Amino acid sequence: MAGRAAPGPGALLCALLWAAAAAGGGPGDNPAPGAFGHVYRGAVNISAERVYAFAYRSEPGQVDAVRVYVNSSSENLQYPVLFVVRQQKGVLSWQVPLIFRGLYQRTYNYQEVSRTLCPTEPTPETRPSEQVIFVDVASMAPFNIAYELLVTRLENFQLETNKAFNFTASPSQPQYFLYKFPQDVDSVIINVVSDAAYPCSVVSVQDIVCPVYDLDHNVEFNGVYQSMTKQAAITVQRKDFPGEQFFVVFVIKPEDYACGGSVPSSIRGNVNRTWNLQRTKNLQVTIVPSIKKSVYVQAMFFSFLGFLSFYLGSVIVAFVHYIRVQRKASAGRLSPEHGSGMMTSSHPISASTPEGSSYGAIDESSSSGGRQPPSPERRAPGGSDTDSSVEEESDFDTMPEIESDKNIIRTKVFLYLSDLSRKDRRIVSKKYKIYFWNIITIAVFYALPVIQLVITYQTVVNVTGNQDICYYNFLCAHPLGVLSAFNNILSNVGHMMLGFLFLLIVLRRDILHRRAMEMKDIYTLDYGIPKHFGLFYAMGIALMMEGVLSACYHVCPNYSNFQFDTSFMYMIAGLCMLKLYQTRHPDINASAYSAYASFAVVISLAVLGVVFGKNDMWFWVIFSMIHVLASLALSTQIYYMGRFKIDVGMFRRALMVLYTDCIQQCSRPMYMDRMVLLIVGNLVNWSFAIFGLVYRPRDFASYILGIFICNLLLYLAFYIIMKLRSSEKLLPIPMFCIVATAVVWAAALYFFFQTLSSWEETPAESREKNRPCILLGFFDDHDVWHFLSAAALFFSFLVLLTLDDDLDTVRRDKIPVF
Repeated sequence: MAGRAAPGPGALLCALLWAAAAAGGGPGDNPAPGAFGHVYRGAVNISAERVYAFAYRSEPGQVDAVRVYVNSSSENLQYPVLFVVRQQKGVLSWQVPLIFRGLYQRTYNYQEVSRTLCPTEPTPETRPSEQVIFVDVASMAPFNIAYELLVTRLENFQLETNKAFNFTASPSQPQYFLYKFPQDVDSVIINVVSDAAYPCSVVSVQDIVCPVYDLDHNVEFNGVYQSMTKQAAITVQRKDFPGEQFFVVFVIKPEDYACGGSVPSSIRGNVNRTWNLQRTKNLQVTIVPSIKKSVYVQAMFFSFLGFLSFYLGSVIVAFVHYIRVQRKASAGRLSPEHGSGMMTSSHPISASTPEGSSYGAIDESSSSGGRQPPSPERRAPGGSDTDSSVEEESDFDTMPEIESDKNIIRTKVFLYLSDLSRKDRRIVSKKYKIYFWNIITIAVFYALPVIQLVITYQTVVNVTGNQDICYYNFLCAHPLGVLSAFNNILSNVGHMMLGFLFLLIVLRRDILHRRAMEMKDIYTLDYGIPKHFGLFYAMGIALMMEGVLSACYHVCPNYSNFQFDTSFMYMIAGLCMLKLYQTRHPDINASAYSAYASFAVVISLAVLGVVFGKNDMWFWVIFSMIHVLASLALSTQIYYMGRFKIDVGMFRRALMVLYTDCIQQCSRPMYMDRMVLLIVGNLVNWSFAIFGLVYRPRDFASYILGIFICNLLLYLAFYIIMKLRSSEKLLPIPMFCIVATAVVWAAALYFFFQTLSSWEETPAESREKNRPCILLGFFDDHDVWHFLSAAALFFSFLVLLTLDDDLDTVRRDKIPVF
């Protein structure tokens, strides 16, 4: 009838009770009227069960939640008390004692259980609706089992934006709450904190559907979830929930092994016994809006424009340099190519120099003690640059002198660059170009399966919702499309852009060098450091690939793909050391094949170290022995300029040298400078070996990288000191690059050691290290490390490229070797 008021909850409940009684049901079928907030005590057995009916009115557009608390003092697992809650669209049931299973089939029981019923969806009706809940209590026990029942309506079921909410949960008393997106918010971050690390808990975000999975054994069935000790953070986007609302579920696990905790000593080893542990945890949840789309645009502009400024700076420097050279050339003072690795016109090549003379030919004034006769192998046909597979791929030294002559030259007390740059320039250049082509091949074959693997990882994360797979900084992980942490990927753009810029700079020098050679119509120059650009090209490719693989690693950083982020860092450090050594030892540097094979061994050791290096002492003993022996072998090769043969008789020869030079007569080392460098280098490497053997660092990959970087810095410092000691100069550009390298590396390392996550720990323990963004509200400390390390590597490469530009006008028989 129009205008008639809707019946109240009491009238509806009376009507239901009258209908049940009229049906002639048994005593257990007649529901007793229930009141919210009232504790009901009773007893049930096999022939007596109880049914309670609770009615309430739901206001239009309102989501009402009801929580049921039950308790039973009985610990009899054979005859538990069964509770069944019937709602309009669902049924929820459990037993008391409630049983949870842990690791190795350990069982835990709880007498007190409370569950939140799945709330009814708000109806579009404009008037209140009546809701009824039936609670059935039963048991198959032949004797009475007491119980307590309490049903309440939740007042704080809906979470509010930017407002912290505190509550308590336990394994048998999970909690979940509702959150609705405000109109102007497209993405939010759910921050959950706790003062205590344990008990271990799980935070889950689930859609508004029934049933809600809020127990340990089923919380992973739906939605997105994380394990948690003291901190958790989940980014949720509006587009993922059509209803623009979701449940935040909190579950306490019965054991702590998933979070890195241990089983209490009192129950360890007792598998068949059932335990009753009191595990409660106080939690605080705060939901805050995430960044807007405009911040994504600002971050991308910042990243690209910041590194494009390096391109602009390089163009300005090149233009200024061009203007200065042109002015000096017009005044007749310099050749147009001065400063690009060429000699000046004030030091012309003698007209009597034969067209086919050898690369780095030494005249009678040279320190080698006389001109060597031309050899057919050293003659370069005019204008010919024909490839020779025999010359390129041969492992034999192509130096035309006999073996004894090679020993005489390379073992002199005072060596000059002309002594170690005697091979044909074309052959040596082709040898170093193999570095470039090999690293491209390695990069392609390495990167393709890496990209495929990380795409699979990201797909698994998105499909399963398991956010424990990837070790992000969840407090600063901004998703974009299918990527969960786009900021960590974007920050690697610097490596790729600066690596490409370095390739352009090297290409410019290479072109200018070739033009100068063509203008002079010769293939040999007796001035300056020999120009071989193959290693520089390889360094540029390695820097770009470091950015690509670091980005791939940060798609889903975890234990299984850590080597993606470090492999090319090892190669960069190794290539820099090889380039520094090649500068004054062009004839005796390592071949590309042996160098890359050594890098492969290092990467293999890094993988083995992560797998076995945590607790296995045997691995550290073997690794330390390999480290020390490798340092000694390399030191011997460097000291004797590659003339010490590594074969079966090397130990006998080494003992003989020690006996004659150290025991029989304590003579001064023939090569004092080299000896000082090698002693310091061996002390540093032995210190690393002892440190690893004693402390066994957990981050083995960074430990290996530290060894490479320390050796590189040591060698670079030695090189610069010896350069200054030899009265050589540091021009303004290399001096600026050295200062910039030191400053930027110092800043970069500061951010590197701000650990934000660690795949060496459990995901929950790793999240304790998470921190908010620090740059533009988009980038975290590790992203800043990416930016600064890219710039630092770029400046480091420029140091190696320009360090010896002051020697372009110095004859090679005047440039010392050290």
